[in-house]
Amino acid sequence: MKPASFAYHAPASAKEAVELLAELGDGAKVIAGGQSLIPMLALRLAAFEHLIDLRDVPGVRGISGRGGAVFGGAVFGGAVWIGAGTTQAAIGRSALVAAKVPLLARATPLIGHFQIRNRGTIGGSLAHAEAAAEYPAVALTLDAVIETMSPRGERAIPASEFFTGIWSTALEPDELLTGVVFRVRAGRAGFAIEEFSRRPGDFAVAGAAIAIELDDTNEPNPSNLLDPKNPQSTPNLQDSPEPQDPPKPRDPWDARVSRCAIGLFGLGPTPLRASAVEANLIGSLAGDLTAAARAREIGQAAVAGLDSVPSDLHGPAAYRKRVGAALVATAWLRAIREALGEEAEAANG
Repeated sequence: MKPASFAYHAPASAKEAVELLAELGDGAKVIAGGQSLIPMLALRLAAFEHLIDLRDVPGVRGISGRGGAVFGGAVFGGAVWIGAGTTQAAIGRSALVAAKVPLLARATPLIGHFQIRNRGTIGGSLAHAEAAAEYPAVALTLDAVIETMSPRGERAIPASEFFTGIWSTALEPDELLTGVVFRVRAGRAGFAIEEFSRRPGDFAVAGAAIAIELDDTNEPNPSNLLDPKNPQSTPNLQDSPEPQDPPKPRDPWDARVSRCAIGLFGLGPTPLRASAVEANLIGSLAGDLTAAARAREIGQAAVAGLDSVPSDLHGPAAYRKRVGAALVATAWLRAIREALGEEAEAANG
């Protein structure tokens, strides 16, 4: 089949693209790589009177580091910005992404085939909001921030608020996705992504993305330094009766989970987070979470409460949940072992 006829627009700037969106209204659609939109148009599953091509728009491509990024009200040491028009192939080749946002780098080869990655963009993937796609799940798992532009100005949307339903997002009709910001994790962390599909390159029947951060500081608890005669007093290290011996090197397996994210895709109308399971794991000793039996428990708990799992020719909901639980377990073990690192392996063996 052929697409329905449409008018083609090639704006020279993001501002011009936004103006076109505002002027043309619901009859207009932005096209980036076109790897999802073009097949839908060709099959007449969608039709638009106007297509706005971002191919020649400057300022919405590229990958760069940023310092002092703000996430959830807290300031972190750095972040990586990726323009919405950056192709998946460029992300896969980026040494900066591989070093600073490894989960995104590891997810990229799982997307379709190399021909698709040569044209497909990160902005297009996020805006399309396919629930079984890798990039939306990674953005949600890493608490990415989606940057947009509209006639009203610029906006930063947390990934947790961006995906609103099947192929739907928090973008307004006249709003353009311009970039994505990923926080750079400092310290010990581990990442993994696992998925199962019927054929290589297909959308996932189920998938899991894991991000774990550990806190193994040896700082004393301030409550232990209070004056016992005056519990409300401020600790005064100068009044300590005897100098303290330096702390012994801490067993790396004694590190605790300071943050973990369990992202799920292909298991609902949008990418999902197993938030209740994550909350229960915070503060746990990392060394207690490396056993296969414990990982299976985490996987089963992650999918236990899902009530909108799709059921189609690729498999019924119960099958997808079993697959999802197994993928969470596998990804969890990879991520926690990476976070513990070679030092922990040496200590254990």
